[in-house]
Amino acid sequence: MEKRNFKIETTAQAYLQLLSERGIEYLFANAGTDFAPLIDAFAYYAAMGKSVVKPVAVPHENVAVAMAHGYYLATGKPQAVMVHVNVGTANALNGIINAARDRIPILFTAGRTPVFERGPHGARDLCIHWAQESFDQAGMVREYVKWDYELRDFRQLETVVDRALEIAMSEPRGPVYLTLPREVLAQSHDEFTISAAPRRHIGGALHPGPGDIEAAAGMLAASKAPLIITSSLGAGAVEPLARLAESFAIPAVAFNQRTLCFPTTSPMHAGFSPTPLLEEADTVLVVESDVPWYPSLTSPSEDCKVIQLGIDPLYSRYPVRSFPRDLAIRSDAATAIEMLHQALARRCANMGQEIAQRFARIETLHNTLRAGWRGEMEKACESSPLDPVWVSHCIGAIKDGETVIVNEYDLVPGQVEFDRPGEYFGGSTAGGLGWGLGAALGLKLALPHKTVVAAVGDGSYMFGNPTPFHFVSRALGLPTLTVIFNNHCWNAVRRANRLLYPEGWAKKAGNYPLTDLSPSPDFERIVSASDGYGERVDKPSEVLPALGRALHAVRVEKRQAVLNMVLKAPAD
Repeated sequence: MEKRNFKIETTAQAYLQLLSERGIEYLFANAGTDFAPLIDAFAYYAAMGKSVVKPVAVPHENVAVAMAHGYYLATGKPQAVMVHVNVGTANALNGIINAARDRIPILFTAGRTPVFERGPHGARDLCIHWAQESFDQAGMVREYVKWDYELRDFRQLETVVDRALEIAMSEPRGPVYLTLPREVLAQSHDEFTISAAPRRHIGGALHPGPGDIEAAAGMLAASKAPLIITSSLGAGAVEPLARLAESFAIPAVAFNQRTLCFPTTSPMHAGFSPTPLLEEADTVLVVESDVPWYPSLTSPSEDCKVIQLGIDPLYSRYPVRSFPRDLAIRSDAATAIEMLHQALARRCANMGQEIAQRFARIETLHNTLRAGWRGEMEKACESSPLDPVWVSHCIGAIKDGETVIVNEYDLVPGQVEFDRPGEYFGGSTAGGLGWGLGAALGLKLALPHKTVVAAVGDGSYMFGNPTPFHFVSRALGLPTLTVIFNNHCWNAVRRANRLLYPEGWAKKAGNYPLTDLSPSPDFERIVSASDGYGERVDKPSEVLPALGRALHAVRVEKRQAVLNMVLKAPAD
């Protein structure tokens, strides 16, 4: 096995060199006193003119994790984040929960309060070094990471880091947690020897068993009313799923989608809710969807066949999940869909007329849905204060082939066309707010030639730590456009109350305690502190012109922009 030798002075220098050798490009970090050896190591490499992993200073942990999340969505490469001991871990936990549920491989690291009170270089020398020690620092994050460990000695550095990365990248992917005691990072050394190409292969795409594919094909071929429900597909599975649906006339619903998982222009796109089709369906193919329907509101019939397909179709890290499965196929979605297409083609060779008739019915449904969405837009286009339908439509109007949309709750489905993978990313179903702003920065860092637009609510914007967000955008030259859907309230909380108590006291009185976000800040002024462009918009005729001005700031002036879209109050 080929070995590589590096001249170093400390464990911290070796750690940065190892991250670089393993393909990590950035260390998204919010530093503390535990970072002293790393700061010195970064300065060492800069002074030597050597290129290693790049430090990115992010003044809030939630933004740092969201940036790593977004960068992974664009690149598919594992990311690295480091925070300050237990307090930084606590601040970052919101983002780690999102990453865990979205299967984002992040090497999540934190300093560990110095172990020794005296003696080794790096021992305790500040008051906080006693108060910040935990009995089990990893305990607060263990439920949401695949693996955790503490680096105990320089000699295990390569083993531990490679172990962390391989577990993060193995399917189902997800974050891992590594703590780094200051004394270990500060240890003195002369040389670091690592494997240039470690023999640590994590395996390729998961393949389904041929018998499972044939069983699924049999169910779908015999079906008179098949249905596809999907929520989160990798880029490589989108086109195969669309071909499968169109070849065999199977309607597809993109339910609570977190990525573009089905082209909106496909005649088989059957909207964003499974409810209209679910009760009549006799076979449902669930593809990478943790919650394909809400059992308390609607469910397929008892004799409906259900196939669940995905990397982890059981969602084994969810404590309770009891959706029926007549067949569970554990596989990379693109691989399984291609195999299923071939198996269905053999079984459906003589079903051309039946498939054509079903195709026509579904295409009519698709066109009816689109007409309804246009009708909603035409009603909303003159509403003042603004209607989110109209704002969403206008975002769709300014979107081009080089635009990426990040949606944290408020972009209205159906008002924006999405045809290509990588155009759309939505928040994790874990619902940890504040993800959208940092994810937009991470995407822009990975895709500097793209225009990144973040659609967020006023609450999501505040949760996103806007001052650190705008700081990083300016510091790194990452201009993004943030469109705030400002309805002055926690509308998700209000909706939950109305759903549970449709005739309750809050509804009767028009009073929803703990949901009001008035008086609303002048959000458009916050970005100006970081030399960005900000504008308040409350007239429908000004939405498109304001978007044009904001895009000019982002694309031409290379400045970040914020549009504060003042919306009408949500209807009771």
